[in-house]
Amino acid sequence: MARKYPSWLLRLRINLWPPFMGSGIRVRRIAADFREIVVEMPLRPYNKGYFGTHFGGSLYAMTDPFFALMVLHNLPDDYVVWDKGASIEFIAAGRSRMRATFVLTQDDLDRIVSMTDGGDKHLHLFNVDVVDREGLTVAKVEKLVYVRRKRRKA
Repeated sequence: MARKYPSWLLRLRINLWPPFMGSGIRVRRIAADFREIVVEMPLRPYNKGYFGTHFGGSLYAMTDPFFALMVLHNLPDDYVVWDKGASIEFIAAGRSRMRATFVLTQDDLDRIVSMTDGGDKHLHLFNVDVVDREGLTVAKVEKLVYVRRKRRKA
């Protein structure tokens, strides 16, 4: 199982992670209870695509690990949590600072726990919008997170 860190330390580690540093992605906030995370990315020459707008791969990268991390930090250690899949729909060209706000609700957690209580796996779908400085949606991202309880050893 992945080691669980306090929110301030996880934020520091993620912000120093080379793929995020190289794209200019910054975690601005991780709530102490890991129920909300805010991520931003300015438009820079090293994350522009051919058309002078945000490179789509960087837009996706800024959303990649967060829902799985939030679920992991909100469940007991006897759960397995993985990213299972994702899709991104590009809505508009991104030409300014991008922001994504990830929210994990109590309803999400209750559903995950109830679906996995008997040892079954559960694929939970999360959604997040990537918005520009004015709040215009630039991309819609769906993340599918795999969750199950660890098998008990005999």
